[in-house]
Amino acid sequence: VMQCSASLDVLFLLDGSYSIGKGSFERSKHFAGRLCDALDIHPDRVRVGMIQFSSTPHLEFPLDSYLTKQEVKERIKRTIFRGGSTETGRALKYILQKGFPGGRNSSVPEVLIIISDGKSQGSTATPAMQVKERHITVFAVGIKFPRWEELHVLASEPPERHLLFAGDADDAANGLYSTLSDPVCTATAPGCKVESHPCERRTLETVKELAGHYVCWKGSKQPNAVQASLCPFIRWKRVFIKHPSRCFRTVCPDPCDSQPCQNGGTCVPEGLDRYHCLCLLGYGGDVHCAAKLSLECSVDLLFLMDSSAGVTLEGFLRFKAFLKRFLQAVVGQDSPVSLGVAQYDDSVKIPIELGQHKDVIGLMKSIDALNFSGGRTLTGRALQYIAQHGFRSTPVFADVQDDLPRVVVLLTDSKSQDSVAEAAKYAKDQNLFLIGIGSSFMRAELTMVTGNPQQTIVYSDPQDLFNRMAELQRKICSVGNPEGCQAQSLDLAFAVDASSGVGLENFLRLRHFVRSSCLHFIINRDVTQIALVIYGSKAHTVFALDTHTSNSAVLQAIDQVPFLGDSASAGTALLHVYSDVMTVQKGARPGVNKVVVLLTNGGGMQDAAAPAQQLRHNGILVFVVVIGDTERDTLLRVAGSPSYLVHISSYEDLQYYQGLIIERICEEARSPVNLCKPNPCMNQGVCILGPGSYRCECHGWEGPHCETRILRGDSLRSPDLPPRSHVQWSPRGLQHFSRALQHSKRQ
Repeated sequence: VMQCSASLDVLFLLDGSYSIGKGSFERSKHFAGRLCDALDIHPDRVRVGMIQFSSTPHLEFPLDSYLTKQEVKERIKRTIFRGGSTETGRALKYILQKGFPGGRNSSVPEVLIIISDGKSQGSTATPAMQVKERHITVFAVGIKFPRWEELHVLASEPPERHLLFAGDADDAANGLYSTLSDPVCTATAPGCKVESHPCERRTLETVKELAGHYVCWKGSKQPNAVQASLCPFIRWKRVFIKHPSRCFRTVCPDPCDSQPCQNGGTCVPEGLDRYHCLCLLGYGGDVHCAAKLSLECSVDLLFLMDSSAGVTLEGFLRFKAFLKRFLQAVVGQDSPVSLGVAQYDDSVKIPIELGQHKDVIGLMKSIDALNFSGGRTLTGRALQYIAQHGFRSTPVFADVQDDLPRVVVLLTDSKSQDSVAEAAKYAKDQNLFLIGIGSSFMRAELTMVTGNPQQTIVYSDPQDLFNRMAELQRKICSVGNPEGCQAQSLDLAFAVDASSGVGLENFLRLRHFVRSSCLHFIINRDVTQIALVIYGSKAHTVFALDTHTSNSAVLQAIDQVPFLGDSASAGTALLHVYSDVMTVQKGARPGVNKVVVLLTNGGGMQDAAAPAQQLRHNGILVFVVVIGDTERDTLLRVAGSPSYLVHISSYEDLQYYQGLIIERICEEARSPVNLCKPNPCMNQGVCILGPGSYRCECHGWEGPHCETRILRGDSLRSPDLPPRSHVQWSPRGLQHFSRALQHSKRQ
C-alpha cells in the first residue's frame, strides 16, 4: 500500500566505522534494504545510490547503476564493512563537493538517508547545515545505541519527522513514507492518514555514580602530620536513557481488522479493501474457513474421555468442548459413522452407547449432560473394559455381524496410575485401532498405548488442541480407508541385530519398533506378508513370509523373539534373507515387490555390501536403519543409495522415524515389478518373461517352478501340480500355486 512513486533521488550514507562494528553494519544494510520497499525504484521515478563512510567516504554505487528494486537490494547485501574512524563531517563535505553521484542534478527532489550511531569524531553542525541549505532532505537513522543529540543536528526540520530508529525496520519504513508522502511523493492512499503518537528514542550511555565512601589519608599544614578523612568512591555504569519524542506514521484501514477468518484461519490483506484467508487443514468450506471436515469413512467410533482428578474439571470441560466442536464439524445427516462416548476414572461408564444417536442435536445434548467424576486415573483398566464391552452390538439378524473397523480415541491429560501396556496390547489384539490425544508431556504414554507415534496427537497449549481436528479426522479414516502401502501387495522382511553390541535393552526397543511397524500393514496372503530374522554371528528365521496370516498372529510371534547376545554379522543375515527367506519355497510371491529392512547399531557391516548388492540385483530393496555412530561410506555401500539409508542418533529417537521409514517402504510397494526378480524358478530353472507373465525353463526337473525331479519310470510328482515343465504364470495365479505348494510340503 505504501510506496513512494515520485521522481526522486535517494542517497544512502552508511556508517562503516569501528564504533558501529560489523554486526550493526549488517543490520544497517538490512534496514536500507527494507527502506527500499517503500520506494518505487525505476529509471523514471526513484533512483538509489550508496556511500559508505568511516575515515574517508567511499562510493559503493551511484544512483544510475541499478534501476530495479531487486538489483539495488542485492547490491546493498554485497556491501563489505570497511572500518575506520567516524568522520561524518568529511562524508557530508564529499556530498557538498561531488553532489549526488549519478543523480539528476537537483532537477528532482534529493533525499539523503544517514544511517549512523551519531558518534562522529569531528564537528558535523556546519556541513549538515550547508547540505540542508541546498534543499536536500536529510533523514538521520539511529543504529545500535545512537547519540541522538548529534542525529538531531543532522536531520532536517522538524527533527521528529526526520529521525528514525533502525531497530524497528517496519516502523521506520512507515515513518520515511509518511514524511515523504506530502508533498514529495504522490498523495496518501484513500482511507489512509498520517497520525502522530508519543514514542521513545532509546540509547545506552555511560554515567558517573557515587558508590559510597572509603577512609583515606590527607596531608596537613602541620609538619609530619596526616589526618583521616572520607573520600568518595565513584564508579561508571552503562544505563538505558529514554528520550520522549513524537513519531508520525501512516495509518490505513486494515480489511482484516474485523477478523473475518474463522477456526484459526489467518487473514492476509490484499490492498485496502480486499483480503483472503489461509485456512487450517480441514477447513475452507467457504472463504472464511468454515469447517469442511467430514467422516465419510465407515467406522465404529468410540471416544474414551479421562474424567479423573488428574485431568481436572477445567481439562474435562475442554475435552467436552473439543468433542462437541469436532462432531459438529464432521457428523452430517447421512454420516456412515456409528458413534459412542465413554468416560473413566476408577471405573468406566458408557453414557452414550455406540449408535445410540442418529441425529447431531440429540448427540450434543447427551455430551452436555456428561459430568466430571474426579477419581483415580486408571487408563489401563478403562482400555481393558472398552475392549471387552465398548463395541457390543445387537444386529438385526443373528447371522449379520458388524465388521466395520473399530476405532477408540483416548482423550487424556493425566499419567495413568495403572499399567497401560498390557491393556493396550489386549485392545489391539481385539482389532481395535487406538488413537491417543493429550498434551506434550503425555507423548510417551500415548505412544505406549497406541504402539505408534503416528497414532498420537499431542498439543502444546489448550488452544492448539482445537487446531488438531483435521488431523484427528485423517487418523480416524486412515483405518477405514487403507491408503498407500496398506492396500498394496508386499513381501517384507525385517532383519534385526540381536548381538551383544546392541544389548538387551536396545534390542527390546528394536523389537517394539518392528511390532508397531507391523500395525501399518494388512497382513494376509493377498496383501502383505511379513518375515522376521534375528542375527548375531549367525542368522535365525523367527517366522517366514508364509508362517502367519493375520496381524494378531504376527504381533504375538514378535513378542516371543529372544535376544542372542553374540557378535554381529550383517552380511550373514542378508545372505540368509536372500537364500532362505525371499524364496518361493518360503512363501515369497512372484510379481510382488520385496523389501528387507535391516535394523542395526552399525556393527558387523563390513561383510554386508556384497549380499546387499545381490539382493538388489534380484529386485529386492535393502533399507538400512542405523542407530548410533558408524562410518557412512560403509552404510552407503550396503544401502546402495542415500534414499534407503536412515541414520538415527539414539534408540529413543527411533520411534519418531517410523513414519518416514513406512513411507519409503510404501513407495517401493507401488513401483513396477519384474516377475523374474527374484527368480521364482527352483533348482536352477531359468525364468523367461512374457507379456504380463513368465515361465520356468527346467533341466532335469518339472512343474510350474521346476519343483519336481524327473524320475525314470513312474514319476513321483507333487499332487495338484501339472506335469509340464513349461507353464506360463500371471500374477493372478501365483498365490493359488503358493498355497498348493505349501499344502504339498505338509502332506
